[in-house]
Amino acid sequence: MLVNLASGEEHEMDLGISLPTFGRQADPEAIVRVAQAAERAGLGAVWAGERLLRPAEAALAGTDQTMELPDTNALAYDPLETLAYVAAKTSTIRLGTSVLGTLFHNPVVLAKRLATLDRLSGGRAMIGLGQGWMQQEFDAAGVSAKRRGAGFEEHLAAMRACWGPDPVRFEGRFYSIPESQIGPKPTGLTLLAGAGAPAAIERAARLGLGLTVVVFAWDGLRQAAEAYGKGQGPLVAHVNGSITERPLDERMPLTGSAEQVAEDLAKARALGVDHVFWNPFDGDPDEMVERIRELNTH
Repeated sequence: MLVNLASGEEHEMDLGISLPTFGRQADPEAIVRVAQAAERAGLGAVWAGERLLRPAEAALAGTDQTMELPDTNALAYDPLETLAYVAAKTSTIRLGTSVLGTLFHNPVVLAKRLATLDRLSGGRAMIGLGQGWMQQEFDAAGVSAKRRGAGFEEHLAAMRACWGPDPVRFEGRFYSIPESQIGPKPTGLTLLAGAGAPAAIERAARLGLGLTVVVFAWDGLRQAAEAYGKGQGPLVAHVNGSITERPLDERMPLTGSAEQVAEDLAKARALGVDHVFWNPFDGDPDEMVERIRELNTH
């Protein structure tokens, strides 16, 4: 369902929710229950993220930044297997990843998995592709973190070659595909880049990708929307937080009470955001579906 939450120029925007695929809430029955409830509620998409591991020591981002990952990261269902499972249990709702660590996967294998999900779901897949940030995950995948940037672009080019007409052939600096027949070919796959830095947003637009942005502050979302401009695909706002029963005095954008979030949705819509989804972490995903449904009908 598309919501109209502000007056002025028409812009279509819909809402979604992350599936319970992390931590103690991760459970096949819960995943299906939430996905089916979201579809009945008229939400636009359900989402799954990727985490290869939770390191015993602090996660390394670059050479000098560390981050303590929450306990929920110790158990993370694979997003593509999860969405294929959900595809069989639903019929209309879109199926998103925010995001896959693209460089951790071989491009031929990932291209086939994405095309298979696209075919099994009837073209409902919205795949957010990221470059990865945690050094321990690069180490576990056997890939150099220096491959970010140019390696990401080449990975995408190799996948697009797989999705093009046969015979497929690709020669690059990092990846090589001998002349081959490769199928299936996708028919409705939507690709997004997980990006926030200006250079990454420019790359997304140049490569013909949509954009998924984690919302930390209005300035960041506004700058991302302005940098992306019209873009080549949907602009998605990823909210790590919940819609709460009572108003919050201190909050991130698109969190807080239904009234606070409704005001924020009008701002997001004015910025050109096409889809907003919430990752409620340890919140009750069943309650969140109902609260998003109520927003979706006003």
